[in-house]
Parts: sequence; C-alpha cells; structure tokens
Amino acid sequence: MSLAPFYRGKVRDLYAVNDSSFIVVATDRLSAFDVVFPDPIPGKGKILTNVSNLWFQALRLSGLHQRFNFTDHILETNVMRFPDGFQNPDWAGRAVLVKKCKRIDFECVVRGYLAGSAYKEYLAKGTACGIELPAGLKQASRLPEAIFTPATKAETGHDENIPFAQMQAALGPLADRLRDISLAIFHFASEEMKRAGILLCDTKFEFGLIGESIVLIDEALTPDSSRYWDARTYAEGTSPAGFDKQFVRDFVESIGWNKEPPAPGLPGEIIEKTIALYSEIEGLIKATLRL
Repeated sequence: MSLAPFYRGKVRDLYAVNDSSFIVVATDRLSAFDVVFPDPIPGKGKILTNVSNLWFQALRLSGLHQRFNFTDHILETNVMRFPDGFQNPDWAGRAVLVKKCKRIDFECVVRGYLAGSAYKEYLAKGTACGIELPAGLKQASRLPEAIFTPATKAETGHDENIPFAQMQAALGPLADRLRDISLAIFHFASEEMKRAGILLCDTKFEFGLIGESIVLIDEALTPDSSRYWDARTYAEGTSPAGFDKQFVRDFVESIGWNKEPPAPGLPGEIIEKTIALYSEIEGLIKATLRL
C-alpha cells in the first residue's frame, strides 16, 4: 500500500485503497476561477469535510435518497476505522473513505439567485446559461424559480457553462434524473438554511455511477461549492455579504487579476477573514441541521 495520492485535484487528494474504494483528503488549498492559489487557508480542509459530512447525513435522513433513488459515496468518516495502512492521524477530520464510482463528467449547478457568471451573461444577453430570464433583474435578484445550469467538468482550465440540451444529448434520460435530484437537494438545503437566516444563492454537485445507481460524490453544499448569503444584509443590486470564497473572488478581481495562472498571493488579512467566514458557516450549518 502506498500513501502517495494517485490523483491531486484543485483541493482534494485521492488515495487508492482497493478495487471498490478510495480515500479523499481535503487539503487547505484554495481555488477560485478554477486556479489554485499559492497560499493555503489553514483548517479549510477540515471545515469542508465536516460540512459535507453533515449534509450527506442530513440528506440520508431527509427521505430524498428514497424519493429520487440515489445514494452518496460515503463509507467511513472516522480515520481510525479506515483499512489497515491508511489510518493516518494527519488525515483526522479531513479524510473520508468512499465508494469507487464512474464519475459523470458534468457539474450539476443550481442557481436560486442571479450572481457570478450567470449575472454577467444576463447583462449581455438577458439569459443565464442560455435560459431566458425576465427583464429588469439586478445583481443578486432572486430568480422566479431555481434553475439547473450544468457545466463541463474540466481537468485543467475553466469549467464551461453549457445548455441543458447538450447534457441531455450526452447522457440521455440520466441528465433529467440528475437535474431533478440536484434541484431537490437545493430546495431542501435552502429551506434548512432559511431557519439560520442564511440564503443559499447557488451550489454545484457532482455525481457518479455504480452500475445504474446514481451516487452523489465529491462535496456537498460547502462554502467552496456554494454561495451562502446573510439574509440580514442581503439586498438586490449588490454583491451580498456571504460565507464563502466569493470574498476571495471579489478581492482578486479588485486587484485586476486576469483569472489565469499563476494566481496572486493572498494578504494575511484576506486569509484570516476567509477562515473566519468558513468557520462561521460551518457552525451555522451544524446548529441548523442539529446532527
């Protein structure tokens, strides 16, 4: 057995265990605009892992797995119960043992509000990821209903928003199932977070297959994969205060970075603020889900 990863992603490292499972370790690396930054965010990997595990557990208890016929990839979250040779104490709190799946190479994005790349497209074309939207919307406007806007899953470079029809052409009826599951999870999480005074702006999911069974993989509703906004300070026409890496995105855009490698270094105060925001949303999610 080797403790060298067989794959290094933007944030996570993967370690082979056997033919049916592997270990995912969430590092403290930060990526934005699909580029990894040189400065780690201390403790970020543990926060992402805990938040994902909380949501995976909440989804199992919600009944959505049975209603929409899917599962998740988690086998074990306690490092000391990992297979022999993989009980690495340095991984405690940041690693999970998961099922090996065939990854579906699309990101399943759900948007409840107009922000990010969708807002920029709306300004130019009146659409969000090719979907016609009403006139007169502003930055951060709540959409009439949540929309499903898939993207390609790029190994390097930027992911690309695509029309749902393109995903349907590639996957057939499976695309419709992934859309329905993604929207259902988004609505469930949105209602849960409202109780904490938090608005879920948008999020992205990844899925895999074990045979014909759909499996929710990677991360779930973390501040890396989602925009969480504070309802108390939310206002249309602004970039609302949130608990996610939009804070970093706003900073690097303000200094004129072209969003291509290499990423700029982050000042200490930006790193500290990011840690504080991630820690705060972790606590709010834990308190809200009561797990």
